[in-house]
Amino acid sequence: MAELTQNEKRLLATLEKEKKADASHFAGLLVATPEAVVQWAYLLQDNGLATVERNVAKEFTYTDEGKVYLQKGLPETQLLQDIEPGTTLADLQKHEAFRIGFGQLRKKGLVKVEGTAIVKVTGASTEVYEQALKNPSANDTATKEIVKRGLLQEAETVRYIIAITPEGLRFAQKGLDLRGETGTLTREQIISGEWKDLNLRKYDVIKLPKKAYPGKVHPYQRIIAEMREILLEMGFEELYGGIVQQAFWNFDALFQPQDHPAREMQDTFYLRETLPLPEGYEKVKAMHESGGETSSTGWGGTWKEEKAEQCVLRTHTTSVSIQHLAKNPVPPVKAFCIGRVYRRETIDTTHLAEFEQLEGIVMDEGVTFGNLLGILREFYHRMGFTGVRFKPSYYPYTEPSLDAEVYVDGIGWIEMGGAGVFREEVTAPLGINFPVLAWGLGVSRIAMLRLDLKDLRYLHRSDVAFLRETPSLRKTKGGI
Repeated sequence: MAELTQNEKRLLATLEKEKKADASHFAGLLVATPEAVVQWAYLLQDNGLATVERNVAKEFTYTDEGKVYLQKGLPETQLLQDIEPGTTLADLQKHEAFRIGFGQLRKKGLVKVEGTAIVKVTGASTEVYEQALKNPSANDTATKEIVKRGLLQEAETVRYIIAITPEGLRFAQKGLDLRGETGTLTREQIISGEWKDLNLRKYDVIKLPKKAYPGKVHPYQRIIAEMREILLEMGFEELYGGIVQQAFWNFDALFQPQDHPAREMQDTFYLRETLPLPEGYEKVKAMHESGGETSSTGWGGTWKEEKAEQCVLRTHTTSVSIQHLAKNPVPPVKAFCIGRVYRRETIDTTHLAEFEQLEGIVMDEGVTFGNLLGILREFYHRMGFTGVRFKPSYYPYTEPSLDAEVYVDGIGWIEMGGAGVFREEVTAPLGINFPVLAWGLGVSRIAMLRLDLKDLRYLHRSDVAFLRETPSLRKTKGGI
């Protein structure tokens, strides 16, 4: 049996006399709070010296409206009493209880409307509801309806009944040392030797302390902040942009044809608003129709200004990056954007209609595809993924293009995002004559792996247990 604390001994000594009582009763005798007494009682119960019985009871209190009806009767009762043979709807409308009462009578099927007359059905009575109002019962259907109408408020009260066990009684009868305990020694007590005569409190060094749950940033937001910190450390600047973007920047400036499936309603949220096209849009138009002044042949067909003027909820953060490049066509440019994007997706364990995307661009003289691989490898290493590999892929506005994959123990290789070098059809209309490296990844996919989640939707749920148990800190970032 573990050593009892002074408070446990005090409660046990009181239990020896009282045998069994409510926690509030013991709180008065011990000059303590009922909550503290219950805590001591549970500690005694762990040692088999007492029992704690938790009783939950439901209580009802009247609202202001309920108090009025308790005196005057329910509105439907008041109205039902005034219905006589020949009573019309116009007669009832004069009654102060008509607005609420008549609806309740109709809902309960106690009256019928025959022409202009209101007729009681046979055996019409509201007595069961009146009784529920006067004497509410937790399991009564009528009481539940009265509560739903806001006439009664239901509350739970919890009582703790504490009783001594035979073993506890025997333990108490052997004698309890109720002297005051000293939990903290002072300097004077140690120097003078007074501590030798004190009743020192005993501590269990094996027993774990009570868990503390401090306030902290949401795990998903911490991962986003970590990505931002890594990129800033790597010399990138952060870009910001609105979630509403013109289709010109979201699609056309990225050399995505106007009849591309991704531009249709099943993938994109279109808005009613439109915006005028930016100055120099004709170069983008010419690129789509004929390839402009480059060696490209474009997409052919007719490029429509009205389609490019439409506004959409951005489907990727590349729309922010391309506008930054248009304003800064001279190198060096090294920037990133982390933001929410929107697509018409069927929501399931791995897809959401809105999610975060990270986009990065690097423009400079002489940068190559190899530089792109090095940047991506360094970023993923710093995020904690030691195994990184690349494979060829296709994206509409980059050439060459690749997919980046990371290795996760127990799962294998996981695709994280795409990257490539902007095509000439993207950069030429903007007056950019230097290579532009671009890459993007789904932030939520990294978060799922880091937090060991099987369902993407858990990132956005307020699950207290998940928030409490997720560590605030992680190991120091890696790197090459």
